[in-house]
Amino acid sequence: MTVLITPEDQLQKAPSFALQSALEEAEKSARTSAYAPETLRAYAHDWQAFCRWCQDHETVPLPAAPPVVAAWLHSLASQFSRSALNRRLAAIGYQHRMRGLEWSAGHAAIRTTLRATGRLYGASQKQAAALTSQELRKLVVPEQNKTAEAFADVRDRALLLVGFAGALRRSELVSLMTDTTWITGAGLKIRIARSKTDPESRGEDIFIPRGKRRETCPVLALEHWLKKAEITEGALFRSVNRWGQVGRDALHPDAVRQILLRRAKAVGLKVPSGERLSPHGLRAGFVTEAFRADARDEQIMAHTRHRDLRTMRRYVRRARLDLDSPARLLDL
Repeated sequence: MTVLITPEDQLQKAPSFALQSALEEAEKSARTSAYAPETLRAYAHDWQAFCRWCQDHETVPLPAAPPVVAAWLHSLASQFSRSALNRRLAAIGYQHRMRGLEWSAGHAAIRTTLRATGRLYGASQKQAAALTSQELRKLVVPEQNKTAEAFADVRDRALLLVGFAGALRRSELVSLMTDTTWITGAGLKIRIARSKTDPESRGEDIFIPRGKRRETCPVLALEHWLKKAEITEGALFRSVNRWGQVGRDALHPDAVRQILLRRAKAVGLKVPSGERLSPHGLRAGFVTEAFRADARDEQIMAHTRHRDLRTMRRYVRRARLDLDSPARLLDL
């Protein structure tokens, strides 16, 4: 006689040690690998802030009552943009999902509060200023008053030039390794193992040709850095301490922002009013300059690895704003 085991019976039966281990491994993988490391760090920071707020207001963070979440977001609205509030809301949702708790970010209390804060404190979000070759030349020019090149200066020039020519995100830039980067006679081939638009790590290849000018050639700049730092394996871009010693670990993604801001301040580089200086400006600048040089949409998207034409076209629209204005037709 065959005994049928129903799903209900399986649920009532205690899981075996092997099944329990498999469940725990799957849960760990979902918790640590489904999101980019920088996203998890941001979520952890936001969750800790929410827990502190809940403690101060004598309420529990889990499960979080939607009106409580709405009150917390309202308390932050005057300090942060709408996108920053959305990230904090996503962090709370992540904690609930990881614990199997019900959660709805679209609850009326939350949705209404966000709409109200947008009307009270809303302001247009500053876009990253597009940094083109003209700005890059200012940022990477060697300091003339130094008798010898500092390790950090050599690294920074290679970092910014490769980031711009490759249209790389800062997380991609600091993740470059010697075994995924090949220098050839024609240029630089890069395999991007994982990116924002490739969460499953299928990997994508891009190519950076040698530049027209020695002082701004990304390939020569990288060769110079690797030779000076004696890097033959591991991360390409690493920390350099005050004594000029090169570390072994890759830079943190935020270091790209700090390097950019520091070099911009040193050379007096300013961005247009209403825009902000950000590493994302390297990608925006690449798209802007490539478009103005008559590159086709598919060429740009293949290099920047944009999946959505509309997203890429936002940069193009900014680049053409002065060219397409119908005000040119006016008889003024």
